[in-house]
Amino acid sequence: MTANNKLKESLFKVIGLIGFVFVGSLASDIYIGNNGLLLALGLSFVSSIIILSLAIPKLKQLKVKQIIRKEGPTNHQKKEGTPTMGGLAVVPVGLIAGTLISMGGENLNQLLAISCLTLGFMCIGSIDDWKSMRKNTNTGLTPKAKILLQIIVSFVFLIFAGLQGWISSTILLFGKNSIDVGLLIWPLSIFVLLAESNAANLTDGLDGLASGCGSLIFSGLAIEILLRENTNDHYLASFCIAMAGAWLGFLVLNRYPARVFMGDTGSLAMGAALSGIALISNSLWSLLVMGGIFLAESLSVIIQVWVFKITKKFNGQGKKLFRMAPIHHHYELSGTSELSIVQSFWIVNIGLVLLGLFLRPSV
Repeated sequence: MTANNKLKESLFKVIGLIGFVFVGSLASDIYIGNNGLLLALGLSFVSSIIILSLAIPKLKQLKVKQIIRKEGPTNHQKKEGTPTMGGLAVVPVGLIAGTLISMGGENLNQLLAISCLTLGFMCIGSIDDWKSMRKNTNTGLTPKAKILLQIIVSFVFLIFAGLQGWISSTILLFGKNSIDVGLLIWPLSIFVLLAESNAANLTDGLDGLASGCGSLIFSGLAIEILLRENTNDHYLASFCIAMAGAWLGFLVLNRYPARVFMGDTGSLAMGAALSGIALISNSLWSLLVMGGIFLAESLSVIIQVWVFKITKKFNGQGKKLFRMAPIHHHYELSGTSELSIVQSFWIVNIGLVLLGLFLRPSV
């Protein structure tokens, strides 16, 4: 396939994904009620494209460039030097648009708390990205330092949310099923915040992969929240769709070949926002189902490490289950094109969102 054909294919796939989210939002406004999802989505989408287009030249001037790890797929070396830390531009767009649209609502304090959580993780990612560029390596913060900072930010958020009574120990499952985990909700919440943010970070390895999947999950959560009976969380739904719009706008410039990367700055913030929304809206079950791609990416790394360690104990030479982890790199090294992998993961994620809506809680 020629370079020109790849560009056209990439553009058509992005237009298709954007169209799917916009049609879903319109259908929600029509059939669920006048929720204004389409307005929030459109406002955030356009704002994200404009702000990011202005930010890219600034990132180039500041020489904020992606460092590609040498042990990664060889075809990724051409991505070296692409502006990164695009999350600095796109994350605030989603947060501001989502909060302004819900201004005056009774859930405003909840939105501000989620925004602070998201910005906290964005700052952690920014420090990680900046240290990586300063050292000219793909590693910024040490794993222990990064996890410690994530725990501190999560802990502050959970204390505040807990004092407000926003987080329930009774987790809603599909239909009218639920499970009361009692005090375990607090360590579980910490785990969710860390797991989801780092899973989003691991998924951010191909052009448009994390931004496309993230926008789908945000959109799915928005509609799932609105579909519940006897709930007044429509402000959270508008916030979700605004975040989806921001990441769709980012996708326009992050599609293959990417003009900008989100960096840990964006991916950690994305995962934290998803987790914060799920915890406050009691949508952990829906996040688990709809975020299946993020889960699979994370599990592939965990499985790869454990298989390698266990086999090394027996024969002195560790064996790998995948050619490379996360799993999207396995498919790359197996000969599948980047465009095909990203499209396939998007399609699977669409299926998971629809499954999540079908298996949604009914309260």
